[in-house]
Amino acid sequence: MNFYLDDPNLGRLLQKYLDPQFFEWAEKECTEFGAMCAEEIDERAAHTDREGRPKLIKYNRYGEDVSKVWVNEGYLKTVEQVYNKGIVGYVHKNIPDLGRRGNYVYAFTQGYLLSQAEPGFYCPVTLTAAAAFLLDHYGSEELKQAYLRQLISTGEVERFEGATFLTERQGGSDVGANETRAVAEGGHYRLYGEKYFASNAGMCGVAMVLARREGVPSGTKGLSLFLVPWEKENGEKNGIYIRRLKDKLGVRAVPSAEVVFDGAKAYLVGDPAKGFYYMMEALNLSRVCNAVASIGIMRRAYREARAYALRRTAFGHRLADYPMVKETLVKMAAKQEVETSAVFRLARLFDRTAFGKADKKEQIMARLLIALLKMETAEQAIHFAHEAIEMHGGNGYIEDFVTPRLLRDAQVLTAWEGTANILGLEVLRLMRKFNAHEMFIKEMKRKTSVLQAGALLSAGIEQLEETCRFVMEAKDEAAQTYHCKRIAKQMVKIFESVVALEDAGTGERQKSVVEAFLQLTWHDPLCIDPEMAFVKNFDEIVLETVLGN
Repeated sequence: MNFYLDDPNLGRLLQKYLDPQFFEWAEKECTEFGAMCAEEIDERAAHTDREGRPKLIKYNRYGEDVSKVWVNEGYLKTVEQVYNKGIVGYVHKNIPDLGRRGNYVYAFTQGYLLSQAEPGFYCPVTLTAAAAFLLDHYGSEELKQAYLRQLISTGEVERFEGATFLTERQGGSDVGANETRAVAEGGHYRLYGEKYFASNAGMCGVAMVLARREGVPSGTKGLSLFLVPWEKENGEKNGIYIRRLKDKLGVRAVPSAEVVFDGAKAYLVGDPAKGFYYMMEALNLSRVCNAVASIGIMRRAYREARAYALRRTAFGHRLADYPMVKETLVKMAAKQEVETSAVFRLARLFDRTAFGKADKKEQIMARLLIALLKMETAEQAIHFAHEAIEMHGGNGYIEDFVTPRLLRDAQVLTAWEGTANILGLEVLRLMRKFNAHEMFIKEMKRKTSVLQAGALLSAGIEQLEETCRFVMEAKDEAAQTYHCKRIAKQMVKIFESVVALEDAGTGERQKSVVEAFLQLTWHDPLCIDPEMAFVKNFDEIVLETVLGN
């Protein structure tokens, strides 16, 4: 079993977005990592989910509040292996074998492979990546010297995992309602308050926290960003206490907690008036990671459904011999591959924005695509997990199979880093502030003019243009917010269709995938399909990717 070798679409994307030297190195690394994820990391993930979940050790033998979190040894082994592979570090420092820094395309590739086995652990990886991003971009040289090496460690120095603590009880997504206070004390601050959903609590060495200094305005403009060490240099507690761990539906590997700051020593990061802006930059990184985790779960769900359909017999035939099953597998394969291509297109654009190479238009398009693809991939991850369970029948509901865990882990992806409603409002905000819809439509028209786009896609762009015009001319706030998710959905259909058409020239199989995807996306599912379009390309789309076939 090897998640990398079993996914020729991934190799194609890496070859497209990495230069030849980087690709040659990355392919060897991904082959090794793909086997590690498919075998030992996956086995340990099942143990953690069922028997080895994190536990809070609130008090020691003397009754003192120690607020420590216990995790099992297998989980710690996964932590060591994954970080040592540079999933966070190589974005910020040179890869020894290459003598140059990596990029987010490669880091997201690792995250995609990891999420097929342990999406729960990809959450702490994401938080560590976000903390490293914030410190590297906005931290003082003094803070970087003190903490960055640990955040990006690949084994050469002591490792610190990271965290980003935003949410408070009274606010939730309304971050401007946050009340955590920052009181100045010499060259640092002391934090007082609560964070209600603090993931990776007890495991992180450093947390990035939003808090409000004394005398500043209310709302998001009054929030500053602080780096908070989990412990003092002597190993004592830094005024941080865990009230309880959350009993979550899924992603049980990561300890999510309610955290109380009672005089925690903290250091200001960057401009005190830009704390919310900084955290939103990190949030965009987390949203891309969320999309990466989603396509990883989609891939694993499809892989499990395919394997079961090829193995299981019913009424004298393999499941995979029945037309309805073939249709399901072709639809899953086409959607997953095109959506993966779309996410990696975004990953390349995110690389440009993160390293300061993107112009203003690219920055706006990156923000728009982050919102669109985070929303779509999260919803599809749930759908794919459901389809995999249904393909297995009753077995799919049994914990002996991975399918129940896939569904439980997928469900959080629609809630973390912004629900569909929040993302729809983000699209509307980009439309109002930057006319992002006009940029998007212009770019899609330009691309479709040189592609064999077809009448349905062109009509879809016209429909989007009409809806955007109505929304922007509407004087009623309710009418604008009511339609923003519809606009986002239509944008996703158009963008992914364009990505698919641009990929069609990469091979005969890819042409079949594109044909199936466009049929799935634009044609009425209730219409009669006399040619059984999703069946005719089954061998080419589904069977060709089975290892050893």
